Amino acid sequence: MRGGITANIENSGFNPENGLFGHPPGLMFLFLVEMWERFSYYGMKALLVLYLVNAQRWSISRAATLYGNYTALAYIAPMLGGYIADRYLGTRRSLLWGGAIIACGHFTLAFRAGSSFYLGLALIILGTGLFKPNVSTMVGQLYAPDDKRRDAGFTIFFMGISVGALLAPLACGYLAQRAGWNYGFGAAGVGMVLGLALYLWGRGRYLPGIGYGPVRTNEEAERATPSTPEDRKRIWAVIIVVISTIPFWACYEQVGSSLSLFADRHVARNLGIFVIPTSWFQSINPIVILAFAPLLAFLWEYLEKKRREPSAPTKMAAAYLLLAIGFGFATWAGFRSETLLLVSPLWFVATDLFRSWGELLLSPVGLSYVTEIAPKRYGSRLMAAWFLAEGIGNKFAGSIASYSASIRPGRFYAIFVILALVSVVALIALIPWLKRLAKAGSANSDGGQV
Repeated sequence: MRGGITANIENSGFNPENGLFGHPPGLMFLFLVEMWERFSYYGMKALLVLYLVNAQRWSISRAATLYGNYTALAYIAPMLGGYIADRYLGTRRSLLWGGAIIACGHFTLAFRAGSSFYLGLALIILGTGLFKPNVSTMVGQLYAPDDKRRDAGFTIFFMGISVGALLAPLACGYLAQRAGWNYGFGAAGVGMVLGLALYLWGRGRYLPGIGYGPVRTNEEAERATPSTPEDRKRIWAVIIVVISTIPFWACYEQVGSSLSLFADRHVARNLGIFVIPTSWFQSINPIVILAFAPLLAFLWEYLEKKRREPSAPTKMAAAYLLLAIGFGFATWAGFRSETLLLVSPLWFVATDLFRSWGELLLSPVGLSYVTEIAPKRYGSRLMAAWFLAEGIGNKFAGSIASYSASIRPGRFYAIFVILALVSVVALIALIPWLKRLAKAGSANSDGGQV
């Protein structure tokens, strides 16, 4: 699949310079397709714990555990979906099948949320596994291997994810808490159907020669070549960084479980006669991402020209520090909720503001680190490890959140402050070692950003 992409594009007569901002037209097309898929995912995710606790009368512990299992599997399934696309279906068909299965899952929840609840979740997980890795792969296929526009293109694509994540809690959450839960789940399904319709309408025009099936290359010969000591050092650098993200996701993903329930029960949500739907608070994160991602990209470019850009592990340590500050606000709000009836929503906003800044310093930086430091022939497997770590972090997030009902809010959120601060210290201590490992050899560059 990876080989022959450039030839396919050239043979199709496709001109990659005619798109928006000098990028291939397919970029904005996939931006919109992914926006609708993320609308469906984040719309359902914003409702899940609230639905289980408030409508199905599940205990907080049981609901949080299921939430952790669901989100973990949604991030682990792409490992299988990527393999199926590489070996059998190709990205083009995998995207279609994945989107259709996702839509079926949402509508199963909407029309038979009681008796077929687990079936609906399973379909969404399966569909996400086919869809999520392959839409990103198709973005990469728009560019030649040495195209310097690739990083900027992925940044634009990442903003499409944020647009979907912004709109989903507003629309799905409002319908669920005003018209009925089925309407919220149904709206998520409609979003996926719109994405599928757009994909079927435009894939022939905007994705010519892309994603038709696996192309056999000399990959088998490359695998037969033993790895060098330098390769192994760089692999260890990536593995250590990937593992270091697990505590971050365990803290970060409280937003859909314990933080969502805290907002539902302890935050003053009245604006006059209007009551803010709890799920709307989950739109804070994408708003912050959309507002600050371009500024941060400009900052890194400026610092790089001045030769003062921090290393990737240093940025990730700073991400944990911001996360600790965010949960410091949540901890203070938790203690205040023990003596007051309701706390100001500004506490929640402050928590999510710092949490989102932390994501900007960890997620895109970490992905870039993996692609830069990993030896090329191990790149796909190490990228899969990144998603696996995120899935493990989501599982831990749900397991920890299950104790939020038995621990007072102030003490509970202090756990994440401590966990984040310990991670800061650990990463700072590892930075010298990571630099030595990452500079071993020159598999992808002259040592890369370390």
